[in-house]
Amino acid sequence: MKNVMPSYLVGFLLAAGIGVALAAANLGAQSADSVDAHVAAARAAAGKDHTQVFNDLCSPPAPAPAQPTQQAAPRPQGPPPQSAWHVEPAKVFDNLYYLGQSEYSAWAVTTSAGIIVVDTLFDYSVEDEIIGGLTKLGLDPKNIKYVLVSHAHSDHVGGAKLLQDRFGAHVLMSEADWNLAARNTQSWPKPRRDMVVSDGQKLTLGDTTLTMYLTPGHTPGTVSTIIPVRDQGRPHIAAEWGGTGFNFTITPDKPRRYWFETYASSSDHFRDAVKKAGADVLIANHPNQDGAKAKLAVLAKRKAGDPNPYVIGNDSVTRYVTMVGECARTGLLRLGPATR
Repeated sequence: MKNVMPSYLVGFLLAAGIGVALAAANLGAQSADSVDAHVAAARAAAGKDHTQVFNDLCSPPAPAPAQPTQQAAPRPQGPPPQSAWHVEPAKVFDNLYYLGQSEYSAWAVTTSAGIIVVDTLFDYSVEDEIIGGLTKLGLDPKNIKYVLVSHAHSDHVGGAKLLQDRFGAHVLMSEADWNLAARNTQSWPKPRRDMVVSDGQKLTLGDTTLTMYLTPGHTPGTVSTIIPVRDQGRPHIAAEWGGTGFNFTITPDKPRRYWFETYASSSDHFRDAVKKAGADVLIANHPNQDGAKAKLAVLAKRKAGDPNPYVIGNDSVTRYVTMVGECARTGLLRLGPATR
């Protein structure tokens, strides 16, 4: 005689099996959205190319320092001495030049109709590094037509007003960062409100077209840019991620959770642009983010036929933008559910 399992028992076992499967799936989903999972994804994206930025962004935050036993010495007034920050300008590509300081970057894109400056350093260094740098390179600062500001922190926008006033250069920022600069009460000179960048906007000067993307996160209106460059006549595409650190501007209406989420979403957006453009060059607005110090040293000794150290391939540039987004997701989860 055939044994027949009671229908109620069949139903119980089916329900139990479904419950176990759902629990396993839920556990897998949780583990995929864990701090460890996102750190691992960021580490894999960093590879051996971008370890410093990975360590800077994905490492757990340092504990708050203990209260000092004695009062700290007052900070010196005025700008630091030139010897502490000056760097000689350098030609990086046929049409792209480094005009930065030791820890802050600025770039000049030369075209058939003039110069586009990308970021302007501090107000105290713009005269030396950008105006003086262009002159040393045999380029005329009077040909500066546009100034593209990646974000409205004083180390990138502080020199914009001088270029605007002296050469009549048009200054470009996002709407959100024009507003951020206007609210800033620090004493550095603010440029007059000029051109407003929209997402995907193109800036054409002569034979060169830059494409700008809104990538909020580092600031409310950070701009990241795709720039066509040439190396000994060969075309390449450079990408600049407009703001890397997690030193967000926190406002009562937008808590820290918002900025991590926004940053991660922006990284996805610009990663797609990097892939579509085939960008194979990474530049940054701080030398520690694109390895500028080592690469500029290699360029200074480069011989004809040697590879350009800034050409790292589309895979590496894509992985960089992927990595910073994964570190942002890590930062979000580290906030904990109560404070996110």
